Amino acid sequence: MTALNTTDAAARGAAMEAFLNQYPNSIVKLEALEQARSAYQQSGNQPKMEEMAQKTLQVDPNNMPAMAVVVYLEGSRIKDAATGAKARTDAEHGLQELPNFKKPEGTSDADFEKMRTQMTSIFASAAAYGALQQKDYAAAQKYYEQAFKVDPNDIANNYRMSIALLESNPLNPLGFWYGAKAIGVAQSQNNAAAVQSIAPYVTSRYKKYHGNTDDWNQRVATAASQAAPPADFVASIPLAPTQCDLAAQAVPATGDVDLSFGDRELVLSCRDKTPANKAAADRVWQDLQTKEKNGEAKLKVPVKVVAVPDENSLEVALSEDNQAANKTDMKVAMEKPMTKPPAVGSSLEIIGVITDYTPDPFMFTMTKGELPAAKAPAKPATKKTATKKTTKKSQ
Repeated sequence: MTALNTTDAAARGAAMEAFLNQYPNSIVKLEALEQARSAYQQSGNQPKMEEMAQKTLQVDPNNMPAMAVVVYLEGSRIKDAATGAKARTDAEHGLQELPNFKKPEGTSDADFEKMRTQMTSIFASAAAYGALQQKDYAAAQKYYEQAFKVDPNDIANNYRMSIALLESNPLNPLGFWYGAKAIGVAQSQNNAAAVQSIAPYVTSRYKKYHGNTDDWNQRVATAASQAAPPADFVASIPLAPTQCDLAAQAVPATGDVDLSFGDRELVLSCRDKTPANKAAADRVWQDLQTKEKNGEAKLKVPVKVVAVPDENSLEVALSEDNQAANKTDMKVAMEKPMTKPPAVGSSLEIIGVITDYTPDPFMFTMTKGELPAAKAPAKPATKKTATKKTTKKSQ
């Protein structure tokens, strides 16, 4: 009673702890532990508060207020998969036992419901963040959904939910709404540090997915006032055009196909992606055959030599990317054996007829290959000599 009536919170916690040390088997041990924990919490002494909560759980493993304290502090210390796993295990235990939590004597129905709500938020948030650190994205999403039933505006939970969705395989575009929500709430609270921490990740992922961020600020403003993603949110975000989409768009339906060999290669490599890509590839291939007059005329193509298997063949890189990577994208069958093959790594203009290609992995086939004619050596400069004019002197 002396300890209980001590007005100073820190002193009351110490007095309760002293009582427990003197009477470790007291019939009021559990009440004394709870009073000590409450006093240390009131005085802001987190280490002692956690110590009393842990001792409470040794006496009563399913004591919900003590479990909530332990899980809350474990959740605040999550930094990797290991700390996440411990917090998640304890939080899941809390969620499992919470339905069995009985209203403490003397607690009003309203206060009891408030306690249960707070505990749900603590357990669900910690379980979700622990699962996120373990890269168990499905579990993280499930627990964050529970946490949002309590507080849909929690900045950290919305941001972490966006990560769980955007890092899933396949990516779930709903993550962009939660990211926008986190930024919008942070902006409304003038929390510049949170905005700066969240925005780079979410906006960069949005730009990669959508192709630009032109409508991003509007999405942030809208999400800030919404409690959950609208049903049409995913459908409202068109995917960014792929390289193959752009390749198909680059081929005119009629007229001359004015494309470099590297661009032609891209169009042909996308042949089997979509019907539009098939039509574009067929047009590019037909144009190439027309330029070669169906095998009767040879083309001159700038390439880089990647390998020289023998005197009858070359492996070369045609596109700029493949030249930089020393990756073969055309095999050349020479019309005649080479007496002096080119050096690997050298650049030249190969002459021949492109007769076939495979789109994936991409490879041109050239036949009737010829090396460019060797340049004739320059003639040495001739030195002009001055001639003397002689005149006859008059006699």
